[in-house]
Amino acid sequence: MPDAPVLTTSIGAVRGVREAGVDRFLGIPYAAPPFGERRYAPPHPVEPWEGERDASAFGATAPQTPYRGGLEKYLPSVIVHGDDILTVNVWAPADRSNDAPLPVLVFVHGGAFTRGSAALAAYDGTAFARQGIVYVSIQYRLGQEGFAVLDDVPLNLGLADQEAALRWVRREIGAFGGDPARVTAMGHSAGANALAALLAAPQAGELFDRVILQSGPLSAQPLAKASRMSKAVAKRLGVPATRAGFASVDPAALAETQTALSNASPLARAPGVALAIGGDLVPRNPLDAIRDGAGRGIPVLIGTTSEEYRLWFVPTGMLERVRPSTLSLARAAARVPSRIVKAHRERRPDASAGEVLGEIMTDMLLRGPAVQLADSRIGAASTHLYEFRWPSPVDGLGACHGMELGFVFDALDTPDAVALGGADGPAALADAMHSAWVAFVRDGDPGWEAWSAPRPVRVFDADGASTEYAPRAEDLVGLPTR
Repeated sequence: MPDAPVLTTSIGAVRGVREAGVDRFLGIPYAAPPFGERRYAPPHPVEPWEGERDASAFGATAPQTPYRGGLEKYLPSVIVHGDDILTVNVWAPADRSNDAPLPVLVFVHGGAFTRGSAALAAYDGTAFARQGIVYVSIQYRLGQEGFAVLDDVPLNLGLADQEAALRWVRREIGAFGGDPARVTAMGHSAGANALAALLAAPQAGELFDRVILQSGPLSAQPLAKASRMSKAVAKRLGVPATRAGFASVDPAALAETQTALSNASPLARAPGVALAIGGDLVPRNPLDAIRDGAGRGIPVLIGTTSEEYRLWFVPTGMLERVRPSTLSLARAAARVPSRIVKAHRERRPDASAGEVLGEIMTDMLLRGPAVQLADSRIGAASTHLYEFRWPSPVDGLGACHGMELGFVFDALDTPDAVALGGADGPAALADAMHSAWVAFVRDGDPGWEAWSAPRPVRVFDADGASTEYAPRAEDLVGLPTR
């Protein structure tokens, strides 16, 4: 049938859907379901299948709870029930009459390692496929299934899933018209954090040829801190912090307990879910390894939005609750020099205490580490920095965390993008960002000069894009990062 393309992988044939010149193949397993005897074990190979596997619908999503605490208004959740959660989805041009293999883009979703799904409408790969790119999105274990710190369980299992998915791409993407020697990995938020860890790993070159890191921390946590959530979950449920203890609990109950113990604000002292330093995949802090030369041969596109913090501060009311005294206490606790607060005040004299605190936290968690990464790579493979500044008109969200996604994917009309940015996002900005990402995937050059001593940063705003040199330099000098 013309609307049901069939391709054959090394594991079996898959039957997808053809629509508007794009073929999509959804829910293809790259590893066996990680439940039963395989729960809390590294990803296990998929058993080959006979005949054609239906690849017209997304696979099951990792156990999770929907967003709460005000975030649910802006961050949708997709829940697909089932055990086959380790799957990939592929979009490719339907016309593959040209035998030349196409560049490949692999997307790793965010969600604080506790939420998210490749099935979100905003992550649809149609726009990239129409530009001659084979687009892949992946799903991986989340929360206590993927990032528990337990006495007898390998660390960072969700990251091991991502590595397995990237190896699937190298092995199988040729069947979809993709070039296994031209793979760009792209991650947002926690997805970028995970890819930074893989960039720091010795096997990075086996997994991807270029990498895009959007609004992601570049660090992992020491075991003592990373284990806090698992210990708290174990205590709340009355089970030991072991494989047997957690395997005795239904995954949904683990997710609910984890949510009850969490807090959406980055100021909170509640435990969180994070990459843990230790084991084979993350033997040391990724940013430290990168600054010492790891991944120097792999081109990097990295950046942030200008007001990341507003996604957490606005829905929770934190923006209004922060007083000057709160700012002073937080500055002292984080050992931020007072001159940095002064620099923010001089740049934005009308900013509230909450806005200044949010900007400093954005610099510490995201912007500062990105600049450090870029500085350490001068003379290595190219590094390109960007900053997204378009302010959403919705509820004072501004240029918050995740706002750039609808523009990168050229998908401003999806419900996900409208929830954050409204119905009238500037098309010129979507054209500029999407085109830059496509260019980077094709040949490693997004269209502006690579990072060097003058510190060029591509700024994306309502009218498109322009380049600034060393923006916010006064805010970052001497700022501690984490």
